[in-house]
Amino acid sequence: MTEKPIINVYCDESCHLEHDHQPVMVLGGIWLLKDATKDISIKLRKLKDEHGLNWHQEIKWNKVSPAQLDYYLALVDFFFSQDALHFRGLVAQQKDRLDHSQFAQDHNTWYYKMYFSMLKQVFNESSRYHIYLDIKDTRGGRKIRKLHEVICNSLYDFDRNIIERLQLIRSEEAEILQLADLFIGALGYVHRGLASSAAKQAVIERIKERSGHTLLKNTLLQEEKFNLFLWQPQES
Repeated sequence: MTEKPIINVYCDESCHLEHDHQPVMVLGGIWLLKDATKDISIKLRKLKDEHGLNWHQEIKWNKVSPAQLDYYLALVDFFFSQDALHFRGLVAQQKDRLDHSQFAQDHNTWYYKMYFSMLKQVFNESSRYHIYLDIKDTRGGRKIRKLHEVICNSLYDFDRNIIERLQLIRSEEAEILQLADLFIGALGYVHRGLASSAAKQAVIERIKERSGHTLLKNTLLQEEKFNLFLWQPQES
């Protein structure tokens, strides 16, 4: 029997805390075949070389500036030129207005539900998945174990034959995870209605141009390159 291929999924999040006074939370991940990961990582490092940057300099949305605009535009073009790379993002809107008590849940439960909603469009029973999340704080280990449990239970994957691995890594160890941060940052910027940086606006416009999407509405479910879901809370 042919062994199922392994898909690596590199995930990040923005404004996920309950009391951060932010109106949106963004979750997202870049996924690709495990066998393509090394090649893509090498190409991303080569792109840094071409723009005179140190390999250890992380790709980050908050580093987008006029001085590095060409590099960040090149990163967007790189993503859309590589057939191996795919992005799935979820924008949870009106987060600051949520009343979890009305749905017999707490913020953590809602967070896990949102993560599954973001990832479920990526999953296919014909593959195995290794999911990597950026380390955010010292409580990450407990959170990651619960998230793995929730996702596997939601897929009836009790033996973890589909979601084989879900673990924390440091963003500086994975260029693909850093690239996910760029797209998540752009989505958060758009949906928070920000417009103070011309450089960031330019990156957003390049994403719109290359994806063919406005970033303001859901993509089709079957969209494989740049898939976006805008979540709205139910009316109580």
